Amino acid sequence: MRISFLASGIAVFGVALTLSAQYSSTRNVIWVEPNGGETLPEFSAFDDTEGMLGVLNGQGELKTDGHPFFTALGTNGRACVSCHQPSWSMSLSVSAVTDRWRETSGKDPVFAAFDGSNCPNLPQDKESSHSLLLKRGLFRIPLQWPPRNADGSAKPVDFSIEVVRDPTGCNTSKEYGLNSANPTVSVYRRPRMAANLNYVTSGARAIVSKTGLPADLDPETGKPVSMNLMGDAREATLRTQAMNAVLGHEQASHGPTPQQLDRIIAFESQVYVAQAAHEYEGALAVPGAPLALGVEALRDRQKGVVTSEADLAFGDFKEWKESPKYYRASIARGADIFSRRQFWVRDAAHLNAGARGNPVKGTCATCHSSPMTGQDMRAGWIDAGTTNYPTWTEPGTWVDTSELPVFKITCNKDADPHPYLGRVIYTTDPGRAMISGKCADVGSIVMQQLRGLAARAPYFANGSAKTLREVVDFYDRRFDIKLSDADKDDLVNFLGVL
Repeated sequence: MRISFLASGIAVFGVALTLSAQYSSTRNVIWVEPNGGETLPEFSAFDDTEGMLGVLNGQGELKTDGHPFFTALGTNGRACVSCHQPSWSMSLSVSAVTDRWRETSGKDPVFAAFDGSNCPNLPQDKESSHSLLLKRGLFRIPLQWPPRNADGSAKPVDFSIEVVRDPTGCNTSKEYGLNSANPTVSVYRRPRMAANLNYVTSGARAIVSKTGLPADLDPETGKPVSMNLMGDAREATLRTQAMNAVLGHEQASHGPTPQQLDRIIAFESQVYVAQAAHEYEGALAVPGAPLALGVEALRDRQKGVVTSEADLAFGDFKEWKESPKYYRASIARGADIFSRRQFWVRDAAHLNAGARGNPVKGTCATCHSSPMTGQDMRAGWIDAGTTNYPTWTEPGTWVDTSELPVFKITCNKDADPHPYLGRVIYTTDPGRAMISGKCADVGSIVMQQLRGLAARAPYFANGSAKTLREVVDFYDRRFDIKLSDADKDDLVNFLGVL
């Protein structure tokens, strides 16, 4: 069977009817295949761990036949949609790819050897060769060493990199590794959401506030860009991202045409994703609910219809604070914790360094500040501690069993060191440093948006947190927030309805 359909329980089915009553179609395709020709309705609802995810096409029903986002443009059978599925928040989940492996015996293009396996030289019919994708939802990101400028020239680099541990074999491979004819560092990351992108690409400033350096420029207009699009901010615009994704992830022999790029960008700029219903509370976008809830709020905010408190990414959920319903009150308490519970933020490169001080009082919303998405409205990257030893999410030392590579970074003597880890850093992913060539950037990444979380586990760029509770637990340890179990439950409930 080429496509499969949503099977809903009685309780959730009732929610689906409520959600879809105002729309023309309730058909839900779980896995959209390249070249499938399906028509995507204006609104779709899909089961997830907290209720139902909503996907809204702001321009109405979308015919995918021949559309370049849904058409294989390269040589490996993939399309953009292969890694950005509507059912999983225009991203992917581990449950999605494990089901797909079983259904296709590992033959789906999403498992393409180039980056859907731990290394292209491994036997592709074995699950173990795709373990990082199947267990963590990670794709291989091959990055040139040293990093390159747009014209292909080498950037100046102020650190050296060594491979300390290489469980995938790719970084020490004679064909694909650091010492190959085309020196490459392979890191492994989750795909970001291809939704709500009008928010993500807005708010560009000439200077990156966290570093004080000039922002990258749109190669077509020469204007500054937001630098919030990719985890390492390596792509300036949706156009450059789409071009390089087709050449890389789809392994095309030539780039898409200008017309195809226009259609990809137009689609990405009108699709909105958010949690649509809660398992126990039903539809979220209803009269009297907090204004930020539901996928329609994202579309309407773009039109200037919906506003929320300017100082809070998602408003303060005052509508539910006194609710007699347990989950509504819990979600409202979680919103308060997210936006107002202060704690000491310390040793986070590009957040604490400079005039702000170390430590500094902050909240979850200090880094997740962007209205309606909870990304960071200020361009730039932060070392939150997920990939650098000793706070990383991996086992305590690099000699323990680990699924990810470990690199030793040594800053040059005349380089600015990492502000809190010094001149020798062990990391599972150098992050922005692989693009900037700066030792001070090792481990720093761009904050992600927080919409549709319940549909796209696991979490963090390295897929190390299987649940939202594990995310909350990590930050509670990392910054010694001192959250109680009840606080954690409230925060998880809040994150689960975004």
